[in-house]
Amino acid sequence: MTLLALLQTSPLAFGLLVAILGLIVGSFLNVVIHRTPIVLMRNWQRDCLELTGPAANTATHEKFNLITPRSRCPHCGHAISALENIPVVSYLWLHGKCSACRKPISLRYPFVEILSAMLAAVTAWHFGFNAAGVAAIVLTWLLIALAFIDIDHQLLPDVMVLPFLWIGLLVNLFNVFTTPSDAVIGAVAGYLSLWIVFHLFKLVTGKEGMGYGDFKLFALFGAWFGWQSLLLIILLSSLIGALIGIGLIVFQGRDRAKPLPFGPYLAVAGWVAMLWGDEITRQYLQLARL
Repeated sequence: MTLLALLQTSPLAFGLLVAILGLIVGSFLNVVIHRTPIVLMRNWQRDCLELTGPAANTATHEKFNLITPRSRCPHCGHAISALENIPVVSYLWLHGKCSACRKPISLRYPFVEILSAMLAAVTAWHFGFNAAGVAAIVLTWLLIALAFIDIDHQLLPDVMVLPFLWIGLLVNLFNVFTTPSDAVIGAVAGYLSLWIVFHLFKLVTGKEGMGYGDFKLFALFGAWFGWQSLLLIILLSSLIGALIGIGLIVFQGRDRAKPLPFGPYLAVAGWVAMLWGDEITRQYLQLARL
């Protein structure tokens, strides 16, 4: 039996392979989460300097992107070797500390790696080895990166969101998750619905209730799963956000006036809807008939 045939006939084999790959991808997602906002900030600063004229453009930076330079300890600058960069294993082997300065390494790094492996494995098990499964796994990894970037910086980078919005439309040219027409309507409806809510809220309160990145992420879900998925996603994200917000206020004394990023709630709701949206809707309609 070939590997391709094994993956097609055995959800367990496919899930295990994806989980192992997810650990490796999770290690890269840690880099994406940390470096993408820095790269964007440096690009914005460079553009601003260019606008002020060549004489003002004197800032120099080392080459910095998702590949270069090598990962380093944030405390002492020690370059992380390949053996120190094995997902999860290296963290346990080093007891969660830098091998050079022995300062603690954030628990987030193995957490993101494990989360990437687990969610990808669940997605693989749900869809199986097919076009929908592969696309859903890649989207899952994107949502993990977006959620953590938004938590850290209240930012959903266009450079990550917009390409996947277009990819969703292209995927559905082949009716992978929904029809092409439903995908187009979903993208438009997803963006405009939150855009209208944003401006109505600002008109009434004089405050901005969310960012434009949220509109684009919601449009992304519309492009991937059709306009029919949008109501469930916005309801789930609002419920998740309300529960977490109340929990932070009650148990951590968080200031109610301090804004919370909405992107992570959208990301969780979109992922849940991707896997179990039809079942949730079916169960709700059955209860509504009682």
